Amino acid sequence: MKKLIFSLIVLTVTIFTVTGQNVKLAVGMKAPDWVLTDADGKEFSMNSWSGKVLQINYVDPDVSDLNDPLNDAIKHAREVEDRIKSDLFKGFGIVDTKSTWKPNALIRTIAGNKAKKFNTTILFDYKGKLQEMWGMPEDNYTVVIVDKNRVCRALYKGEVPKSKYEEIIQLIIDLGNE
Repeated sequence: MKKLIFSLIVLTVTIFTVTGQNVKLAVGMKAPDWVLTDADGKEFSMNSWSGKVLQINYVDPDVSDLNDPLNDAIKHAREVEDRIKSDLFKGFGIVDTKSTWKPNALIRTIAGNKAKKFNTTILFDYKGKLQEMWGMPEDNYTVVIVDKNRVCRALYKGEVPKSKYEEIIQLIIDLGNE
């Protein structure tokens, strides 16, 4: 009887612990949706760009320039070479404001400059929602590529090596053609 009670307690604690945690986003996993706002308070979710492949840059403002070379390469493939079709792709940023000491007014200025440079949308994660939902790391720059069905197809934490740029561009093109 003691063994049965002990086993039930262990099982209950295990189930409670596992279900109480959020699962980290991984390649091959459907990305849970979210709702975040831009600087004007307009709400967006992944469904705001339904039918498009998404490049989501989850960025701590302290390292906001870390993957600009990758974004420049993607912008060049889209705007100059016309390899990435704008009607099939959307790249945007989500600012991880929870991970920085910078005031929100300064963050909005930096984000506004990035939005103009890359002709994109910048959203704000004030409470670290994606750190919890997706397991996004704090104090970092994470690039996530999701397909039209919102399945994660690539995930890079930190600086993306230049050797991966063409691979990522080709992935975006291939996913757009699916």
